Amino acid sequence: MLQTGFPAILHRSTTTLVLGSMPGRESLARNEYYAHARNAFWPIVAAIAGVELPSNYEARLAVLKAQKIGLWDVIGRCERAGSLDSANVESSVQVNDFARLFCEFPNICRVLFNGNKAADIFNRHVKRHGTFTDRPITYFCLPSTSPAHAGMRFEGKLTLWRQALTH
Repeated sequence: MLQTGFPAILHRSTTTLVLGSMPGRESLARNEYYAHARNAFWPIVAAIAGVELPSNYEARLAVLKAQKIGLWDVIGRCERAGSLDSANVESSVQVNDFARLFCEFPNICRVLFNGNKAADIFNRHVKRHGTFTDRPITYFCLPSTSPAHAGMRFEGKLTLWRQALTH
């Protein structure tokens, strides 16, 4: 089934861009990034920001804005059955337009990949096809916040995400 991701959530003040691979089934159904109840993304952001985890999506986005963090996915469209990245049909992957994004948002200087798959897709489909920005950007590949990545406890993920966001 062909799935289309979400538009980027960015502001002029964004300095850090978090890139996932492609929204999962629950996120697509609710039209919200990281909507699965067991995804650790929002609890990690709240902990790093030092705030209570907002229950409402708009309040969560306000926390991101205050932290100068934006969200997007590497993949704009692809065929996939279910939520797992392993179900992506490689030949159908269409990546988002990063040249345009980095041009429109010149303050972005750090990219955090939410999991190895996002980093791998970015490296194979974006970086290897030439220059998409002329400014230095620091990249961090972080453990996925997905509940499917259960090999690391929340505290370990939080520590690594905190280090990358405060680096």
